Amino acid sequence: MTADGEIIHFDNVGLRYGTEREVLSDLTFTLFAGRFYFLTGASGAGKTSLLRMLYLAQRPSRGAIRMFGTDAITLPRPRLPAMRRRIGVVFQDFRLVEHLSAFDNVALPLRVAGHAEKDIAGPVRDILEWVGLGDRIDASPATLSGGEQQRVAIARAVIARPAMLVADEPTGNVDPDMAAKLIRLFEMLNRQGTTVVVATHDLDLLRKVPDSLIMRLDKGRLSDPTGALRYPPRKLT
Repeated sequence: MTADGEIIHFDNVGLRYGTEREVLSDLTFTLFAGRFYFLTGASGAGKTSLLRMLYLAQRPSRGAIRMFGTDAITLPRPRLPAMRRRIGVVFQDFRLVEHLSAFDNVALPLRVAGHAEKDIAGPVRDILEWVGLGDRIDASPATLSGGEQQRVAIARAVIARPAMLVADEPTGNVDPDMAAKLIRLFEMLNRQGTTVVVATHDLDLLRKVPDSLIMRLDKGRLSDPTGALRYPPRKLT
């Protein structure tokens, strides 16, 4: 993170797959630490492609990306895992490991990072309690409802205390009541200092986080009517 709180900066970024036309064009914006962002746009606008660049699963076809003060385009491959561990990801389809319990799914990032088993149990139980699943720690994904699976996925994404959380349509597979609960979880995490980026086509959600900033994609281009992305506030209030 830079001294002024900038964690992500895209400069004239474009993305194309193969020889097709660009799916994202001329993206220039800045994300600051501790902010809550909604990424909106119609289906096919490029939301998932933009998120994939944010969590370093996709390199752009052109332009520059700076993350946590580092050039992400030229970052050597051996340094990618450490950078990615600073970013939690909640996928639209959950991507839980079916043969693992809720506990073991959430513990997975800590085990991959090399944490000792004696240091894992407490934090995993605490985070499952935090998302309201303290009584489901031994449940397999197949026995969990869609909302419960999504909360396990959120717990897994934040267990390692990432600097930024990226969520792709996290409320797309749950009812409105559960969607509101999930957004409240993201708000709680944001209040603890994590930058949150939530992609959604549900415009009702935007009103549930009054202090959120809006990133709107239209046919692969980013709309910034308030200037909050290109010139974001430098001090949190």
